[in-house]
Amino acid sequence: MKRCLLVFASLVTVSGLMAQAKLLPVPVPKFKKDTFDIVKFGAKADGLFLNTNAINNAVSACSKNGGGVVLVPNGFWLSGPVVLQSNVNLYLSKNALLQFTSDKTQFHLLESFWEGVAAARNQSPISAVGATNIAITGSGIIDGNGDAWRAVKKDKLTETQWKKLLASGGILSEDKKIWYPSASSFKGATTKDAGVLNGTKTAKDFEDIKDFLRPNLVVFTKCKNVLLDGVTFQNSPAWNLHPLMCENVTVRNIYAKNPWYAQNGDGIDIESCKNVLLENSTFDVGDDGICIKSGKNEEGRKRGMPTENVTVKNCVVYHAHGGFVIGSEMSGGAKNINVTNCTFIGTDIGLRFKTTRGRGGVVENIYCDNINMKDIAGEAILFDMYYMAKDPVPLAGEQREAPKVELLPVTEGTPQFKNFLVKNIVCDGAEKAVFIRGLPEMSIKNIAMENMLIKAKKGIICEEAEAISFKNVQLVLAETNPVVAIQNGVNIAFDKLGYNSGAELLFSIKGANTKAVTVVNTDVTKPKNKVAFTAGATDKVFTIK
Repeated sequence: MKRCLLVFASLVTVSGLMAQAKLLPVPVPKFKKDTFDIVKFGAKADGLFLNTNAINNAVSACSKNGGGVVLVPNGFWLSGPVVLQSNVNLYLSKNALLQFTSDKTQFHLLESFWEGVAAARNQSPISAVGATNIAITGSGIIDGNGDAWRAVKKDKLTETQWKKLLASGGILSEDKKIWYPSASSFKGATTKDAGVLNGTKTAKDFEDIKDFLRPNLVVFTKCKNVLLDGVTFQNSPAWNLHPLMCENVTVRNIYAKNPWYAQNGDGIDIESCKNVLLENSTFDVGDDGICIKSGKNEEGRKRGMPTENVTVKNCVVYHAHGGFVIGSEMSGGAKNINVTNCTFIGTDIGLRFKTTRGRGGVVENIYCDNINMKDIAGEAILFDMYYMAKDPVPLAGEQREAPKVELLPVTEGTPQFKNFLVKNIVCDGAEKAVFIRGLPEMSIKNIAMENMLIKAKKGIICEEAEAISFKNVQLVLAETNPVVAIQNGVNIAFDKLGYNSGAELLFSIKGANTKAVTVVNTDVTKPKNKVAFTAGATDKVFTIK
């Protein structure tokens, strides 16, 4: 197949704003028509027979023959881990259910990666390493039997569900709030750096906590020319889909599904990949829906492989911690990413960009256009450099303290967010409209937002940020004291800001480091109070034109 490179030109400015760059098509793998039916290799569709050997033998035969299609026909197929090989298209017919076994002994501990660092993990139900031209297509279902692996928080279940779970066996945490499926899983939860491979340990050193080291459902590592099309991927032990250090990845028409209580039950995590198209797909999961990553902390920076040249379009995300997410493991960087024509319904956060000190890495040249949101539990749009590795919306009764704000030196572990354009956003219902929180030593920079209508409880919060512009933004708020809160912001501009008539306070300006807040084409006669200055801010930093 002729190789077609994806080229992403740098984002350019148009009328002071960044513009979407043009992307060439991602090459899609093609396969020979030769078909290898798993039944001919001894597979049985009775839901009891373990078809691991039959399916893997069909894959091997197909690859050795120069490639083609491995057919999973209509039926209920139980299996252990399957390893794809070059030039193989694993095709699931309509009404084909490929169910992975709950017998954890079928999954061996391997040296792999978890949350951006080298780690021992159980072998994934479906994996490939260093393969070229691979695919999973069709209209069947792949089920990872994740309930056999996952811990569950009591607060995420009804009383009836919790009692049923306890009756199934397992072990409770000391506070009786978390259920673990086995003693091995519980021990792993209380083991420091569980599974981490730091040069002194191997995968075998973690056999006693094997059950805790849950696999991702599908992991393709260092593969080239990858296609996922049409299949439902559900009930993953950890992340659902994980292309890692891959090139030329196309994901379309898929459905990624997990219970909403599924810990680490992400939809898709695109990590350190180059040239990716994700389109026409649906996500309803237990953690982030569509997520961009590139390694964690020093290890991710040494890897030095950003996720770049990515198009996400025409996707729907239902329950998820975030609809479209970058981070928090983004130490290798992320750049040149377009997200367009997507809908988020019932997600915890809509557009979620998260990092923390120690990550390092640069996230830049991000374009989001035409995003619809409804019933967002937290922020519609969030930039946060104080990620705490917790669910974005606190559970009932959970108390959280605000992070300690202190100025620290800039190091290679200081992350950066810059050069974002977010436009044409409609959101009906959110806790906060926009939340931007940078670090005192590293502001979030060059964020442009335009043409937005957001109905939310609270308005815009902007802290430790520089060169942030809001143009034609309409806010419909339940609380208007204030509509906009700025703390230590520099060059913060508002053009055509709309808000509730009779608002209590339009602007709260805080911090001695705040400079150059400007407001134009905005009716400032509607609020009861126009602006309040505190914590060292003065009226010299605020201009109405």
